[in-house]
Amino acid sequence: MRIEQTLQLLQLGDSTLPVGAFSFSNGLETAVQTGLVQNAADLEHFLTDLLQQTAQVDGVALLVAHRHPEQMARADEALLARKLNQETRQQTLRMGKKLAEVAAKVADLPEMLELIVSGQTPGCYPVVQGALMARLGHSAQETFAVAQYGLASAVVSAALRLMRVDHFETQRILFKTGPSIEAQYQQLQHADLDDMASYSPMLDILAALHVQAHVRLFMN
Repeated sequence: MRIEQTLQLLQLGDSTLPVGAFSFSNGLETAVQTGLVQNAADLEHFLTDLLQQTAQVDGVALLVAHRHPEQMARADEALLARKLNQETRQQTLRMGKKLAEVAAKVADLPEMLELIVSGQTPGCYPVVQGALMARLGHSAQETFAVAQYGLASAVVSAALRLMRVDHFETQRILFKTGPSIEAQYQQLQHADLDDMASYSPMLDILAALHVQAHVRLFMN
């Protein structure tokens, strides 16, 4: 890999990328409030389950959009249909449009933003991410890694604001995600949209509870 490509991966996977990831806890806020996540061990279990659930739905859409750009709209609609609650739909659409804006203004790739603005495709974040990374010449494996790492990084960052864990604990948890993300890619690298499947009622319940929360730091 050239240095330029490596730097692109670091930039696109950085938490400072202006797509709004810091605004969402991915269900962790309600998990902490309800007592489901109380310590570092609970946080690790929560993140493990979340990464697996995301890989089987968002990850599949991302990989399809990366392999088959002509199927971007189909992957987009399939993914949005599997977002069962308002906040997760809002999250993926808001972040997707922001990433498309980054692509247009930073990488001179306005096509995805034009498709979203014109209403030709919803613009779910994983789909935009997969299509963008393909345009930039990054492999499906690299794209999947950046997406899953970005989710894990956002969750442990939220944990520092929501619960009593220190930076060493969260970094240890983040460091341990590598083997599971690798295994998820090996499992799903040839998956198609028909293979998108997830059974995660607790995450859906947490998202539903968050909508009604009177005090919250995050949008999801």
